[in-house]
Amino acid sequence: RVHGIDASPEMIETAKKKAARLNSLVVFDVGLIEQLAFPDATFDKVISRLVIHHLPDDLKVKAFAEIRRVLKPGGRILIADFIQPRNHVLNHITGAMVGSHMMQTDTWKLAPMLEEACFTAVTAGPTRSAFLASVTGTKSQ
Repeated sequence: RVHGIDASPEMIETAKKKAARLNSLVVFDVGLIEQLAFPDATFDKVISRLVIHHLPDDLKVKAFAEIRRVLKPGGRILIADFIQPRNHVLNHITGAMVGSHMMQTDTWKLAPMLEEACFTAVTAGPTRSAFLASVTGTKSQ
């Protein structure tokens, strides 16, 4: 089973429409990442795409603890989020396109936060996009 969670009812409606066009069986719910409505050890994987930059650091800490709670032992988290491009022109264009506030989270600082939340095998690295980085971790057995 696949569940999609977002705090925005509008984004949930958009996701439902996209999933319906693809005949996808995803269940979508409005919810908060720091307060997930699932029992402990529900999921094998949690993917956070373009979400974490919206959260202040105190909510990131709560979110990572909550994600760890709903992951099964050995479960994995994958975070993909914005990074500031090193190229000054791309950085300026990105800030103009998505808003400079979207680029304020330092995705590279998420790996130590995952380690503090007791995730193991934490890795961080670039993606094929100049605008995104990924961070992964595993809930210990």
